[in-house]
Amino acid sequence: MSSTLPFVYTPPQQPLNVIYEDDDLIVIDKPAGLLSVPGRLAEHYDSAYARILQRYPQAKVTHRLDMATSGLLMFAKHRDAEVAVSKMFQARAVQKHYIAWVQGQLSGEGRVDVPLITDWENRPRQMVHFELGKPAQTVYQALHYDEQQDISRILLTPITGRSHQLRVHMQYIGHPITGDKLYHPQPAQSPLQRLALHARDLIFQHPLQGMALHLQAVVPF
Repeated sequence: MSSTLPFVYTPPQQPLNVIYEDDDLIVIDKPAGLLSVPGRLAEHYDSAYARILQRYPQAKVTHRLDMATSGLLMFAKHRDAEVAVSKMFQARAVQKHYIAWVQGQLSGEGRVDVPLITDWENRPRQMVHFELGKPAQTVYQALHYDEQQDISRILLTPITGRSHQLRVHMQYIGHPITGDKLYHPQPAQSPLQRLALHARDLIFQHPLQGMALHLQAVVPF
């Protein structure tokens, strides 16, 4: 008999923290524990997108963050902006940087280049699959090692945008992200009460207005 408790969605209720806004885009600092978009069940409707729709009924989703991940999340305010941002992401013209704590001592810089696929029997988990997986690349850079807790603070730059990419890639090289209930064998040992993954930077040229933007959200851990 499993002792695993059923998942109960209890999203944080503080107002959304808007990092950037203009006539076309709105970028928020999504808190950990809040869905990016509504789930299938009625009790999972509360989400960053649902809250944005209350203010901007024509808003569109441009990308997503895992519920457990905090940080920068961008929405388009209208259809033309959605199309423009979609083309920007498809062209990989948006640079994203994440900060994470991972288990163990990780030093230097490196690149993880292993293909990923959905683990259909254990969804929403993803897994490495060299024959059927889709290409996925992540660049990492070690920033600091905490010897007492045996964790490393790192900068992560995803080249592709596969689901759970950063989490699976770090697990693959033997340094799972602390607090990761899906991919860390002992997530309860995390010094934080959450997944230690934060989308800190979005860097891109505004697809409709032309100016260069470098947006940042303060890392909460």
